Amino acid sequence: MNKILQFVFIIGIVVTFVATNPIETSEEWLAADKEWWQTAVFYQIYPRSFQDSDGDGNGDLNGIRERLPHLKDIGVTSAWLSPIYKSPQVDGGYDISDFKDIDPMFGTLEDFDKLVAEAKKLDIKIVLDFVPNHSSDKHEWFEKSIKRIEPYTSFYVWADAKIVNGTRQPPNNWNSGMSHSNAWQWNSERGQYYYHQFTVQQPDLNYRSPKLVQEMKDILVFWMKKGVSGFRVDAIGPLFEDEQFRDEPLTNDPNCPIETDDCYNYHIYTQNLPETFDMVVQWRDLLKEYAAKTDNVSRVIMVETYEGPPLVMKFYGNSTHEGACFPFNFQFIVNLTSESNAQEYKALIDKWMDNLPEGRIPNWVLGNHDQHRVGSRLGPERTDALNMLTMTLPGVGVTYNGEEIGQEDGFVSWKDTQDPNAINAGEDRYLQFTRDPERTPLQWDTTKNAGFSTANKTWLPVSEKYKQTNVKAQVSENVDSHCNVYKTLIQLRKKTTLQKGDLTTEIVGKNVLIVIRELKDNPSYISVLNLGGKTETVDLSKIEIDSDVKNLKVEVASVGAKNKKGSKILRGKLELSPNEAYVLSTDL
Repeated sequence: MNKILQFVFIIGIVVTFVATNPIETSEEWLAADKEWWQTAVFYQIYPRSFQDSDGDGNGDLNGIRERLPHLKDIGVTSAWLSPIYKSPQVDGGYDISDFKDIDPMFGTLEDFDKLVAEAKKLDIKIVLDFVPNHSSDKHEWFEKSIKRIEPYTSFYVWADAKIVNGTRQPPNNWNSGMSHSNAWQWNSERGQYYYHQFTVQQPDLNYRSPKLVQEMKDILVFWMKKGVSGFRVDAIGPLFEDEQFRDEPLTNDPNCPIETDDCYNYHIYTQNLPETFDMVVQWRDLLKEYAAKTDNVSRVIMVETYEGPPLVMKFYGNSTHEGACFPFNFQFIVNLTSESNAQEYKALIDKWMDNLPEGRIPNWVLGNHDQHRVGSRLGPERTDALNMLTMTLPGVGVTYNGEEIGQEDGFVSWKDTQDPNAINAGEDRYLQFTRDPERTPLQWDTTKNAGFSTANKTWLPVSEKYKQTNVKAQVSENVDSHCNVYKTLIQLRKKTTLQKGDLTTEIVGKNVLIVIRELKDNPSYISVLNLGGKTETVDLSKIEIDSDVKNLKVEVASVGAKNKKGSKILRGKLELSPNEAYVLSTDL
């Protein structure tokens, strides 16, 4: 994906309400008792960059266990770990050679058991990445598939060559966006091509093989028996491919002149085929069956897809078959820049809620390991406002490690680049495709390597900004910091109104976004966010809420805000400095 970082402040002073849109939360949502995951905050840990316990420059499971108190302190209820499985590490652990073992870089199965046990003591649930689309080419299954050893012969997507003028060619024009090549690789031993949606070392699994499907289900059960509370499903879109191997139509996009780039084709035969949605239903059924047979505690399944809302919603399932607990809502990631105004934010929220199926749970995501950090994309000065937004909207909140302190991207030179997506693009284009900057180590303190590792060289360089932005500098109770704002928001999410209340979105002019949460016989909560670069004035008396209070309480205030947490302000005109933000309430 072409990532362009822009830091342009929006200017203009507007004091008139332009739009109001009440979004009625369904009766089913209001009445239902919530499962643990439905109001959770999932904190994504990128294990290799979280904490190194043995000084080898790589984060590991024991390091995560050492840092669990931080998660408890900020109020996180579930930790989702990016892949920790045995892997040659060609693609950051997403090339898995054994789905039921831990990579030695991260530790052992015993270390994992200790992590789960410690997390349980702290009431933190562990969620793992499930990578169903492909394995490593070093996996035993693939090695046996090459040799046509049953039942592994059909575990991968194999196809005969196409012969043109006596020359062997790939079966079709399917391309691999990550390897920047045709998506077919010739294997001389088997005498066929194998398909790889990602790198050459990541052959795609064949979900038209019933035995492969069962093997993958057995993997889910294996980890649930070890205490895992659910799974984030990686790259769900390309799970199935067209059985006829038909060529995909070309986009003819003038901005995509290289035929091996992902944007060159319309992926109608390799993405989001109908069978994919059914497989998600099967996995959800498996998780429900496991819970019913064991402790009756639901397991979560959340899927990664970057499609628009109408298609994404299909992953929720339908009226008769439940699909994923939720597909990730990446609309804030793919549709916003530092130039986006309040109207654009509001439109994305409204569209998601308008498309949400009855009784299903929304979710809100600002960043992850594949996207430049939110502070780098949308501006570090908006850290508090954006956390207020995601934490006061209804449903599930998702945090990428470091967002609680406003961590930004680190710089990674071509020499230090690890990401195959960037390496395969080449030195001239690596900055356009790299995902390394958002994966640089978490910044804990001002000691060597930001407290991440004692090694002389870490796997990715630590950002030079760690002396200004780190966890230790922000966790003291009397510090006006992003982390303390985040902690307050997590505690506030426990309020009944924020868990079950109706949602209304409003805007003031171009730059001020207002999120209102109301529930009968409960206090109302109003997030007032200046997303622009100039001072704005908001007339709080014009915000329609089911209360005639004359004053409002400041529940949360952004760093440097004029009104402090716990203070009371008149329900009249409120002046907001650039990027100043509040969560207010009628709970006086």
